[in-house]
Formats: sequence, structure tokens, C-alpha cells
Amino acid sequence: MQKKFSTENIKELRNKTGAGMTDCKRALEASGGQIDVAIESLRKKGLAIADKKSSRIVTEGLVESYIHSGSRIGVIVELNCETDFVARQSKFQQLAKDIAMQIAACQLVKYVSKEEIPEHVRDYEKAIEMHREDISNKPLDIRNKIAQGRLEKRLKELSLMDQNFIRQGEITVEELVKQHIALLGENIRIRRFERFVLGEGLETKDSNFSQEVSNMIANK
Repeated sequence: MQKKFSTENIKELRNKTGAGMTDCKRALEASGGQIDVAIESLRKKGLAIADKKSSRIVTEGLVESYIHSGSRIGVIVELNCETDFVARQSKFQQLAKDIAMQIAACQLVKYVSKEEIPEHVRDYEKAIEMHREDISNKPLDIRNKIAQGRLEKRLKELSLMDQNFIRQGEITVEELVKQHIALLGENIRIRRFERFVLGEGLETKDSNFSQEVSNMIANK
């Protein structure tokens, strides 16, 4: 017997996936009213659609900024799409805002995706893992296997697309973008971003009051 579902269930599914009302209704019908099964079905559908569109050229979009409370962290991100029409859509603009906020929250992230991480960075991170004390006495092949596994984890930490979305922890940023590709019907790509942290890169001056007074007296 098929489980019944309500309009509220359809709305809930739409809020969780960003899919259209008709797609949500069909997914619930196919799943017998099971929300979790319907979500998985819609995500797979969205990923399939996104993969088909991923090679299409994106030359439009917008540049979004986010300043965190206290004005100590700021982010600028460029999000691209195919047409100016989609760039003006509220859902696309909200996506840009969400991504900018995500970047501000993920201090370890330095690259859009793992594919963009330079080879010299990969080599450096691999070398660090190979010389960890806890595996230093293991055979080389075992050390290499462990280090490679840890390297993959490290690369994910550096990659924005591999982060869990802060507003919806069960999906990654990559899945979030693909959901919007399916929803808006165009290829969408995070092109680049820059994070600004107040005082980052500046040397902190240690203030030694006693030494300053001694220097003043000596120079008189």
C-alpha cells in the first residue's frame, strides 16, 4: 500500500533539495511517501543533469562579497553561469552569498577544487605525511599507503567543493552547486575567491614597556 503524503511533505522536500514542486511530487509518489528516499532520488537526478551541463561555457555571473560580524574576515567570490538572465535570479544570487559565507567559515580552504591544487603542494603535503613519527618505523610500502590516505584527506580540507555545506550539512558544496545547475538549467562554476583576514601576514609587534623606557633613558 502506497504511503500518503501531504502538501507540507512536498514543500519540505522542495526546501531540502531545491527541486521543483512537480519533481518533488513525482519523487514522493515513486518513493511511497518516504522523504529520505525521495531526496536521494532527486539528488541523483540533479547530479546527472549537472554532469551533462558541466562542459558548457560560462561567461556570465556575478562577484559576491561577505564581511563577517566584527569586520575581521572578508570574502570575495566570483560565481559564473551561462547567461545574464540566470545571474539575475534570486536563487543564483543566494547561492553566491552562501558560497561566500562558506569560504569565510572554512579557514583551511585555499582552492576551489582538488583538481586545482598544484603538484608542488601535493608533493609537499605527501612529504609531511611520509615523515610523521607514528609511521616512521613501518615498511616503506605501508608508510606510502597510509600517507596517501592522509594526503587525500588533507586535499579535501583544502578544497572548497569537498566541504560540507554549512547550512545543510548532509551535502557538499559540490552537490549544492549541482543542485542549482539542475534547478536553474545552466552550468554554474565557482571560478575563484579571495579571503581577507584582518592583520594576516603582518608581523605582530611585541610591546615591552620596560625595555622601551630603558631605551628612552639611554638615548637622552
